[in-house]
Amino acid sequence: MTSVGASAHPYSDSGFARARQAFRAWRRTRPFWAGLLVLLSAAPIIYFPYFNLSLGALSVAMSTTAGAGSLIIGLTLIVLGGLLWFQPIIRFFAGCVAVFLGVLSLPISNFGGFFFGTLFASTGGLLALAWGPVAADTPHDAARSEGEPGNG
Repeated sequence: MTSVGASAHPYSDSGFARARQAFRAWRRTRPFWAGLLVLLSAAPIIYFPYFNLSLGALSVAMSTTAGAGSLIIGLTLIVLGGLLWFQPIIRFFAGCVAVFLGVLSLPISNFGGFFFGTLFASTGGLLALAWGPVAADTPHDAARSEGEPGNG
C-alpha cells in the first residue's frame, strides 16, 4: 500500500475549505477589520442609553434625554460599517465620519458607550483611512522589475 497518489491536503476540496478561501479572498479586498470595529462600536453606543439594571427592588436606569441622538449615531455607524465592507471605494469618507461620530458620542451617549464605542469607532475609522487596495501585478510590471538592475 503506497500513498503516491494521495493528496497532501485531503480535505482541501471540501465545501468548507472552499468557502473559507473565498471568504479570505473577499476579506482581503476591502477594509474588513475597520468595518467590523465600526459595526461593533454601535452596540455600546445604542445599548447603554436604554440600559435598565435591576438589583433586587432597586432599578437603575441609564436613560438620558440623548437617547434619540445615541440611536441616530449608532444606526449611522452600522450603515458605515456595512458600507466599508460592501463599498470599499468610500473608505475615506466612511472613516472620517466614523471617527467624527465616535468622538461626538462622548457628550451625547454616556461617554460614548463608556468609552468602548468611541474607542472602537475611532480605531475602525482610522483603520479605514489607512487601508488601501493592493495593486495587482501585471505580467508587464513583473517582467520589467526582473530586468532592472539590483532586483535580482
